[in-house]
Amino acid sequence: MTASFTLSLKQAWRRADSLLCVGLDPDPAKLPAHLRGKADATFQFCRAIVDATADLVCAFKPQIAYFAAQSAEDQLESLIDHIHAHHPGIPVVLDAKRGDIGSTAEQYAREAFERYKADAVTVNPYMGLDSIEPWLAHEGRGVFLLCRTSNPGGADLQSLEVDQGSGSAERLYERVARLAAGSWNRGGELGLVVGATVPAELARVRELAPQLPLLVPGIGAQGGDVAATVQAGSNADGTGMLINSSRAILYAGKGEDFAAASRQAALETRDAINLFRRPQP
Repeated sequence: MTASFTLSLKQAWRRADSLLCVGLDPDPAKLPAHLRGKADATFQFCRAIVDATADLVCAFKPQIAYFAAQSAEDQLESLIDHIHAHHPGIPVVLDAKRGDIGSTAEQYAREAFERYKADAVTVNPYMGLDSIEPWLAHEGRGVFLLCRTSNPGGADLQSLEVDQGSGSAERLYERVARLAAGSWNRGGELGLVVGATVPAELARVRELAPQLPLLVPGIGAQGGDVAATVQAGSNADGTGMLINSSRAILYAGKGEDFAAASRQAALETRDAINLFRRPQP
């Protein structure tokens, strides 16, 4: 039986004393020169990053598009297998942002959880509950619903007001957060994606969903403020978040020692996050 994603995540937060999630977005044009042209360059690059940073993170988040665009899905499978085999207990969140209904959603869920063996996945909830149910059918697997994303256009739809009845209204992202924290969270494995670039909205989501894990992209290359992010989104015990950094860690170095440079960047990021989890003197 698959271990509960939520339980594995809680254990990872404690074990690594970390909220850092390293995103694995391998761009062939940015790989170190000595790896370019190798048939398994993407796997070698990501494996080295994983091995160099595993003790500093609470999760890894491979982005499926970077692998699929290179016809490297087999390397993604090998990478997730490597993480599970060599760094057991570190959850893998497959960043896929799938969104469909019925039998198609069932196939997407099988792809994520049976083919790739991800522990959790990102899902677009804007087709409603029946588009989420096939994912929830996979017991113990985590599902992060897009809620208030970090991109500049996120507010175009996510901040629209929707009627609550009795003359009151709420933002669409608030509705998603409320549903995810309530009736949609049937197996207790839902989380939400909320960008670090919108700390006020992040704080509002935490208010509406006090117990849900929040996957928070947007620090590092996207410019999200670490202090504001931690203060807005963490739980009272200083956990509750997977704060993702991808490019700033992956491409910290360009030579054959790239993994060591990535480790240093991850260490500095982890420590910067932890600074704001601690009571200040």
